[in-house]
Amino acid sequence: MTKRVLNVVTNVGHYDDPSHTTGLWLSELTHAWHVFEEHGYEQTLVSPAGGAVPLEPRALKFPNYDKTAKAWRADPEKMAMLENTASPDQIDSSEYDAIYFTGGHAVMYDFPDSEGLQRITREIYERGDIVSSVCHGYCGLLNTRLSDDSYLIAGRKMTGFAWTEEVLARVDKLVPYNAEEKAKQRGALYRKATLPFVSYVVTDGNLVTGQNPGSAKATAKKVVEAIEGNASKERG
Repeated sequence: MTKRVLNVVTNVGHYDDPSHTTGLWLSELTHAWHVFEEHGYEQTLVSPAGGAVPLEPRALKFPNYDKTAKAWRADPEKMAMLENTASPDQIDSSEYDAIYFTGGHAVMYDFPDSEGLQRITREIYERGDIVSSVCHGYCGLLNTRLSDDSYLIAGRKMTGFAWTEEVLARVDKLVPYNAEEKAKQRGALYRKATLPFVSYVVTDGNLVTGQNPGSAKATAKKVVEAIEGNASKERG
């Protein structure tokens, strides 16, 4: 059976202040997409509202704009996918082996309270398949509750974009909340790398999280390991 990954992207294009634009951090999608593609996985894009996905302008500049991101933007078919993403109500979670939440500050606005995304995430997680995120993608996990009403991330080791990184990126005055603090409030055992902006991934059971944009490729590789581990258990 071909494995399938659901990639979650944002519909939001600016901070509370509309003069400050944001959107999908493209390389967080392209790095992971490339890894999943190499393993022959089928992939789908979903967003909280469905439809078009704005791109974070800062992700389209050196040093963040790398060859995978450039290749995506140069491919009309790939760009068309970002104009026409599925909405959660079009997704049957049973068809997917993993969900992967991409980042960009935009997701802080539309990921946390999407009931559709919460449903999909809960269903995938509770049947033992893989829930993953990179950077701000963990905002999509903050309010997700399991069937017993506990927070999915409560008592789980995880990571995501750190508050020190917000400060260093000079957006701490723009962001709507402190995601690291919110994760801790929900009982997450939050971890981060000793140094900011280095690749860092935390795996706890079927939860795989990466800290920042530089962690996307490593996060995707850990997702692959987890998917293949599940598959070998099924065969065994």
